[in-house]
Amino acid sequence: MPEISVIAGPASSDLADKIAKRLGAHLVSAELRVFSDGESKIKMGRAGKICVIVQSTYPPTDTHLMQALMLSKKCADDGSRDVCAVIPYLAYARQDRAFLEGEVVSIALVAKLLEAAGVRHVITVDIHSQLAMSHFVSVQNVSSIPILADHVSRMKLHSPVAVSPDAGGADRAKEFAKRLKADFVALKKSRDRTTGEVMVDEKLDIDVSGRDAILVDDMISSGGSIVKAAELLRKKGAGKIYAMCAHALLIGDAAQKIKAAGVQNIIATNSVPGEYAKVDLSPAIAETIKSRYSSA
Repeated sequence: MPEISVIAGPASSDLADKIAKRLGAHLVSAELRVFSDGESKIKMGRAGKICVIVQSTYPPTDTHLMQALMLSKKCADDGSRDVCAVIPYLAYARQDRAFLEGEVVSIALVAKLLEAAGVRHVITVDIHSQLAMSHFVSVQNVSSIPILADHVSRMKLHSPVAVSPDAGGADRAKEFAKRLKADFVALKKSRDRTTGEVMVDEKLDIDVSGRDAILVDDMISSGGSIVKAAELLRKKGAGKIYAMCAHALLIGDAAQKIKAAGVQNIIATNSVPGEYAKVDLSPAIAETIKSRYSSA
């Protein structure tokens, strides 16, 4: 796709390279300089008629978001007729409504900032909230479930069961289990409004004794929900336990806490680069880009 230039944002240079190779597109690198006060300065070459920016917005969230805006503005200023932002992990998607009076709906602001910077279309992966998508003029959400399930299918698991750490992720775990032809269960989680403590109902709908369990979530941040779920699964006699997600933010010592709770390994996509980024998103994202620009 010779008209497409893939811009490698500083947060996602490796993923951008993989996407460009799959598209047969020109890869444009971005030179980054960060000043002592934290400001970013970016320099990039001229992009083509269609500009595809690849930049995830994992922590430092605001820095990576600002860099995405800078790259978008540069593409628009250079005369690209279409600017597409591939943001695998889209920050602020959890802030999709005002839960308390006076709160800012942050994802609505992010959508407007991207649009103001020249972005016409956004491609993201496993967005935390479907409501968040309504704030964008043009957006596509790519599911990581097929490639995560394919990865697990090559693992030697005993009578696997897919587990959602809470009821909100039940559909995700159900789809994952369907692809593996396995059982699934969604745990019932509650939170103390005063202390913030997370509690999990110990009653399960199926017997997990002796069975390998895959905890499936869209993101793992502090790891609190995964830890509680893993502790319950161990108590119920589960075999090996794995934590799987699209976005492994793993803030602070989250990974250590998760493993200490009995999780064998953490498996995530490369939306966030790092030790646990074992599943490549580039095939799915490249196909999404092709479908959009096949007639360009």
